[in-house]
Amino acid sequence: MTSATATPSFLEFRDVGQVFQTRRGPFEALRNINLRVEQGEFLCVIGHSGCGKSTLLNMVSGFLQPSQGSVTLHGTPIESPGPDRMVVFQNYSLLPWFTVWQNVELAVKAARPELDASSRRRVIGHHLEMVGLMEACSKRPDQISGGMRQRVAIARALAVSPEVLVLDEPFGALDAITKEELQEELLAIWRQQKPTVLMITHDIDEALFLADRIVMMTNGPSASIGEIVEVPFERPRSYEEIQNDPRYAQLRNHALDFLYRRHAHDDG
Repeated sequence: MTSATATPSFLEFRDVGQVFQTRRGPFEALRNINLRVEQGEFLCVIGHSGCGKSTLLNMVSGFLQPSQGSVTLHGTPIESPGPDRMVVFQNYSLLPWFTVWQNVELAVKAARPELDASSRRRVIGHHLEMVGLMEACSKRPDQISGGMRQRVAIARALAVSPEVLVLDEPFGALDAITKEELQEELLAIWRQQKPTVLMITHDIDEALFLADRIVMMTNGPSASIGEIVEVPFERPRSYEEIQNDPRYAQLRNHALDFLYRRHAHDDG
């Protein structure tokens, strides 16, 4: 009889641990992480600073190898970065001497060399249109706002057609209005392209608006997955609708209780 777990998930963390060697000796950042992520799922990871959120995402991106266990995509261990997994950081990571168009073009040329010049222009134009930046395509990053720079970073990542989109607090440095606009844009784009999304956030409201599931991490060192919350709101979503749903307050209070009572951060 074949076990149901014999079929690999799209993306899977299996018995993952991470120990860093420091001048003070070994530091265990993560312990016993087990998580299966389905294709096309939108997953948010929340937890206090130092709980290993970025370590988890660096393993998916291929920047870091686990000390124990495995992280697999389609059943194959992730051992290095690749164009099937693109990362968007909080600080945009744009080349300041390139224009908006050139920043996206550089990624597309590197990741999709099979495209001829005409096809490449169509791909770049399509993704800049998608984030509302065609009119700014000839400007450099220092000539546009922070919200626009983050739109460029998202367009650049999606233009590569990744299977997995890794978002490391992409809206953390933005004002509230710009942040909400970009969250709505991100959901609209995700509905069109349906990449699998793994996103770090400290914002419970953001996680409830965006995610299918929320992974809540215990504190480090030796952090693990404390709880996984299923987000029940139907898509497409609007902030107004979900905040008027009585389940919203219940889920929000449950997450707050987890973070600030059961796993309160001990700054001492």
